[in-house]
Amino acid sequence: MLNPKHGLYPVSTVTNIVDSRLLSGMSIEPRCGILPPGRGVGNSIRTGHWPKEQTAMSLGLLGYKIGMTQIFTEDGTVEPVTVIECGPCPVLQFRTMERDKYVAVQLGFKDKPRKAASRAEQGHVGPKLQSKRKEKRLQAGVQIPQKADCEPQRHVREFRLDVGGNSLLESNVETGTAKIKVKKYIDKKESVEEKELKVGQILTVGEIFAGVDSVDVIGTSKGRGYQGVMRRHNFHGMPAAHGAKKVHRQAGSTGSLASNRGTGRPKKGLKRAGQYGNTRITICNLRVVSIDAENNLIMVRGAVPGFNGAFVMVRPTNKFIKRGEAVTLNAKAAAKKK
Repeated sequence: MLNPKHGLYPVSTVTNIVDSRLLSGMSIEPRCGILPPGRGVGNSIRTGHWPKEQTAMSLGLLGYKIGMTQIFTEDGTVEPVTVIECGPCPVLQFRTMERDKYVAVQLGFKDKPRKAASRAEQGHVGPKLQSKRKEKRLQAGVQIPQKADCEPQRHVREFRLDVGGNSLLESNVETGTAKIKVKKYIDKKESVEEKELKVGQILTVGEIFAGVDSVDVIGTSKGRGYQGVMRRHNFHGMPAAHGAKKVHRQAGSTGSLASNRGTGRPKKGLKRAGQYGNTRITICNLRVVSIDAENNLIMVRGAVPGFNGAFVMVRPTNKFIKRGEAVTLNAKAAAKKK
């Protein structure tokens, strides 16, 4: 129970506020502590975590960024597109709430030579690999999950299904099968479909992205090394005239005043020189222009983070752009229900 004397609400009151603001389409700010209305920023209230309804993540595929080009549509319009080699991806494992405390589908991409793979990587996909630990577990009655029976994979990633309306309906460890419910948006309308997957099944771009209008692409930006503030944060720099001596590209004053912290130390998070790039970036709402199912290619309009040949994750989006703002479809659907 929180103390109302300090301007904080009890848990029951906070729950009612969160529910009412979610239904009204207001935002929830993922910060520590909970403040009453008027104490936060804008129309938001602070909570300790982001609501699960706001983080939908559908089942996608893994791939490589090939590069950028342009294609002509039927009406003669030129579309700048990024070509992504997407899949095929074998299903390696199912994460369940009983065994792993979360729900996800684990996929692999690109075969790895067996001589370059460790025993752990070979045993993760190979059912015939013998080991002392495996024999002891079998003798103890531990049920070993079904293996994909494929080559070791270079890239292994998981797509969470326990958020945003996606869920694992049922699974069977012995047979390695699972029935999942996946939510996608086709023509800006919510579409829920049930899929039956099996460990070792090959997922293709034509199957996962059939009818999908837009996708989200997750990648790692190009690393640019240790850069100064002018390149990293677009600072203007100091005066370029002769009166400024050897400080033309510096950040300026970095000292701390008593009004800042009172301890003589600079504030945390100030924009300064440092590592630029080489960070995980998600580009949302890239429109799908074309899909080449035979060659496992998907062409999206716009740029994708990373160099040509970089590893990326592609998933159906849950957002669309309207009047220059990214509107989460989950929050919009909740507002309509009200």
